[in-house]
Amino acid sequence: MAEVKKALPTEGTGPVGAAGGSGSPGGGPGRWTRIVTARPRLSLLVALVLTALAVFAGSGVADRMGSGGWEDPDAESTYATQVLEREFPASQPNLLLLVDAGPAGVDAPAVAAEARRLAERLDAQEGVDGVGSYWQTGSSALRSKDGRQALIAARIDGEEKAAGAVLQRIAPEFRGTHGPVEVSVGGPLAVRHEMQTIIQEDLLKAEMIALPITLVLLVMVFGSAVAAMLPLGIGIVAILGTNAVLRGLTEFTDVSVFAQNLTTALGLGLAIDYALFVVRRFREELDGGADTRTAVATTLRTAGRTVLFSALTVAVSLAAMMVFPQYFLRSFAYAGIAVVLLAAAAALVLLPAALLLLGDRVNALDLRRVFRRRRREAGAETGAGAETGAVPGADRADRAEGAGWGRAAGLVMRRAPWFAVATATGLVLLGLPFLGVKFGTADDRQLPATAESRVVQDQLREGFPGNPGGALTVLAEGPATGAQYQDYRARIEALDGVARVDGPVTAGTGEQAHASYTVLPEGEGVGAGAQRVVGELRAEPAPFATSVTGAAAVLVDSKDAIGERLPWAAAIIAVVTLVLVFLLTGSVVVPLQAVVLNALSLTAMFGAVVWVFQEGHLAGLLGFTSTGDIETTLPVLMFCVAFGLSMDYGVFLLSRIKEEYDATGDHEGAVRHGLRRTGGLITAAAVILAVVMVAIGTSRVTNTKMLGLGVALAVLMDAMVVRSLLVPAVMKLTGRFTWWAPAPLRRLHARFGISEGGIPGAPAPAPGAAGHETEGEGGGNRAEKETVAG
Repeated sequence: MAEVKKALPTEGTGPVGAAGGSGSPGGGPGRWTRIVTARPRLSLLVALVLTALAVFAGSGVADRMGSGGWEDPDAESTYATQVLEREFPASQPNLLLLVDAGPAGVDAPAVAAEARRLAERLDAQEGVDGVGSYWQTGSSALRSKDGRQALIAARIDGEEKAAGAVLQRIAPEFRGTHGPVEVSVGGPLAVRHEMQTIIQEDLLKAEMIALPITLVLLVMVFGSAVAAMLPLGIGIVAILGTNAVLRGLTEFTDVSVFAQNLTTALGLGLAIDYALFVVRRFREELDGGADTRTAVATTLRTAGRTVLFSALTVAVSLAAMMVFPQYFLRSFAYAGIAVVLLAAAAALVLLPAALLLLGDRVNALDLRRVFRRRRREAGAETGAGAETGAVPGADRADRAEGAGWGRAAGLVMRRAPWFAVATATGLVLLGLPFLGVKFGTADDRQLPATAESRVVQDQLREGFPGNPGGALTVLAEGPATGAQYQDYRARIEALDGVARVDGPVTAGTGEQAHASYTVLPEGEGVGAGAQRVVGELRAEPAPFATSVTGAAAVLVDSKDAIGERLPWAAAIIAVVTLVLVFLLTGSVVVPLQAVVLNALSLTAMFGAVVWVFQEGHLAGLLGFTSTGDIETTLPVLMFCVAFGLSMDYGVFLLSRIKEEYDATGDHEGAVRHGLRRTGGLITAAAVILAVVMVAIGTSRVTNTKMLGLGVALAVLMDAMVVRSLLVPAVMKLTGRFTWWAPAPLRRLHARFGISEGGIPGAPAPAPGAAGHETEGEGGGNRAEKETVAG
């Protein structure tokens, strides 16, 4: 037998940015490790008390959330809507009672008498204003084309939560049979209220689906039922804590009920990701012969640091949504930042405490023990050749855990140009449908077809004249004569794309004079023609101040607000990601690769969103109604969430590659090692997160379904295609240049950089020195020698 020494870099001559160390000289536990592990029982007790308080503080949070938030609060359309609600409440009804008279018809005396009584009762309700009906005005717009149905319209005053409370109080009194008529409750307020209720019900269902499946998958990953319960516990703590945070935020700002879906998805997904990597590293250290306290210390300064970096990258991606004015997007930033930081805190504080108390018992209730015993017995019968020198050291490594991922990485790197071109081309092709994206606004068709408020709106679209919901309203302010009002009406009637103009309806005099015109555009209510009419109305000169609102105007303003701020959001994500990955790796090439490849991993998601949800493919299978467009804020939300999650997996992979490269200087070997050690775990984490997102995607609300299924697809594509194929191929093509950085940045990283297994400014200890731990197949120190058959 001959011994061949593995070449290792000496101190000070390793790759750029190498940082060894253990968090303190000599490899002893660092300050954070001592703090976390000093009193583990006390830490867990405090966490239990805080979690119980979070349950109390977060109770009823959904009831305090809103279901809107798609509008820019500073937009012209928002201002016009607010003034019209104040000056002309009857022109902005948010409550509709659909009165169905059946074969008798709405003009039958008994029907008319009952309808008038209903209108009077509605007008007498506290908080209700601007009540009008077909039987009061005789307007043909309020009567169905077949004469069997007609409308009572009203406005419930107050902001969203207060108006919703009034609706909840009065709706049961009017819904149902009243003498000769059947009444259904609809209107924008009813749509939002029903959407909020359905989201809460669907979230509970999603949790009931995701939790047991997640537990089964965790048991399959860990084998041990005890180890599997730890990530689940961390996720529950993160979710409950975030609910308490959101409950507090509702006292100061509007928060969307949709954000609760992200809380559940990220709370389970990220907490499980972080706990998976921490528990896995801890078990590796135990397998390598370390005692419990040393294993916890090594885990915190290696996997723990990576978890911290990962949490920062995800939090930054979600925080970028704060630059947008719509509270729908800002709510996801609130929820996302809170749940990410709480998940990371729980993984870095509570989990080490639990591991310290459990020790080797973390492997208790190992459900895979029987299968491993059988494999060992089979190996004992066929493995004698290993002692005859028939198995080289490299083959033994491939037989270790993750050998398949190592072989796959080797295959990809041997054919790197082909894999890089083919994979990138495939991802680009999958994203091509997004070039035909059409943006719109969310309406009642987000709801299932059987929802009461959706049924009312469907009846209005199909059975009533005109274009319900598609009308624009022009608000005129300031002193004007009757002739000026009529002249302005004649000019807007002459605009291209205008089908009809009603009004003006006037209120006030002098400086307090207000007038409103109702403009019905040709074609779809929020189509390209209607949006063009909005621009023409705003450009039309008038002797008084004018502003335009309506569905198309809201869409135009929303697109403008997002388009104006999107570059800032993208810049924040890109710059902070580049800085964090540089601090992790010491390279200027790796951060650029990470940003580009992460963005490329999202193409399939965006292509699928258009192909499925805009164009309506699979609508019957998935149970939704395609409106022919995508709600304007959804792509922004999905990008921020999916990009952050992609960086999460990217950081875990890069940290292991960097650790190996620092130890050996072997670029290709480091890539193989990183994929071998993390490939299976990243895939398992991605599958678990995808299960959670698919559970969210079972929602009956289309936007929630789109978010859940779209992000699930992005996560799987990132883990199984980008991390497995594209990353090793690209890193092979860039070679050792992957780790290049100019001298000033190398010095900056040497002082401030942090990598797995290192601290800022820590010199790299010589190989074999105390405390220099490089992960081997068993998780302990890698031998500096390999015994090779002679």
